[in-house]
Amino acid sequence: MSRRWIGVLLALSISLPSAASGADSLDVVFWNLENFFDWRSDGVSRSEGDFSAGGARHWTRKRFYSKCSGIAKVLLMIADSQGRLPDAVGFAEIENAFVLRQLISSTALRKLDYKVLHFDSQDHRGIDCGLIYRESALHLLGAEPKHIYDSSGAVIPTRDILLARFDSLAVLVNHHPSKVGGKDSNRTLAMARMRFLCDSLIQSGCPGVLCIGDFNEDQWHSGGQGTIKYNGAWEKIDGCFCYGSVKAAERVFLVPELLEEDRNWGGTKPRRTYSGLRYHGGISDHQPVIFSINFKK
Repeated sequence: MSRRWIGVLLALSISLPSAASGADSLDVVFWNLENFFDWRSDGVSRSEGDFSAGGARHWTRKRFYSKCSGIAKVLLMIADSQGRLPDAVGFAEIENAFVLRQLISSTALRKLDYKVLHFDSQDHRGIDCGLIYRESALHLLGAEPKHIYDSSGAVIPTRDILLARFDSLAVLVNHHPSKVGGKDSNRTLAMARMRFLCDSLIQSGCPGVLCIGDFNEDQWHSGGQGTIKYNGAWEKIDGCFCYGSVKAAERVFLVPELLEEDRNWGGTKPRRTYSGLRYHGGISDHQPVIFSINFKK
C-alpha cells in the first residue's frame, strides 16, 4: 500500500457521523468480485479443481493476497472520491468467510473497524454473498441467510440472499441466478423472494430496506454507464432497490486501474483476474457501484 493511500486512510478514519448515532446518510458499495476464492487445498471445496495451487488456474497464496490488496486499494479510492469511508460493502462471488477476514486483516483495511458477515449457501459453484460493515457506523441487530425456493418449496442450489438488520435499515445482499442455461425462472423466483422479504421487513416495523446486488438483469443505466461488458456492450446488472424510508443515489465507479483496452470490441473493458485459464492480474469483470444513502424525512 503506497504512502498516498495510507494518508487517505488516516484522514478518512477520523471519527465520522454514524447511522447508529442518528446520522441521516450512509455510503454503501456493492461489488461482484469474480471468483474470490482462497488458495487452500482442503480436499472438500468445490473450487479445488480450479482455484488452488495445483488446480487448472494455479491459484496461489501470492495471487490471492494480491487480489486482497487490489480490492482494498479500490475501496480506499472510493473513500477518497466520496470524502468518507464506505459504511458497508456487499460482495458477490466470494467463497467463504475466510476470504473476507483476510481482506480486512491483511490489507490497510485492518486499521479500520470493519466486521464480516457471511453464510455458506448451496450454490453449485461454491460462491456466496458477503458483507463487511463498520461497527462505528452501523449497529448490527442480526443477520441470516435467506434461501430461494422453487414452486415445490425446495431450496434452489444458488446463492442465498444475505439479510443484515441494523438500527437504521435492513440490507439485503443479492446475487441472482444468471441467464446461462436459460434458467430465467430461477431469476424471477429470486426477485420475488427478495420483494417478499422486503415487504415482510417493512410490515414488521423496519424503517427502510436497501437491496443491493448483481441481479443478472440489465437495469436502468446510471449516467449511461454499465457494470459489466458483454459482447462489446456495457450492461448495468448491478444496482439497488430501496423500500420504506431509504432512498439512494448511485454511480458506477470507473477508474483506469480497473479497466484495460478492449481489442475485440473497442473502447475499454474490465480487467479480470483471469482470461480463460491465464492469470491476468485484474480484480473482476464487474465494476463496483456506490450508493449514497439518505433517509426520507
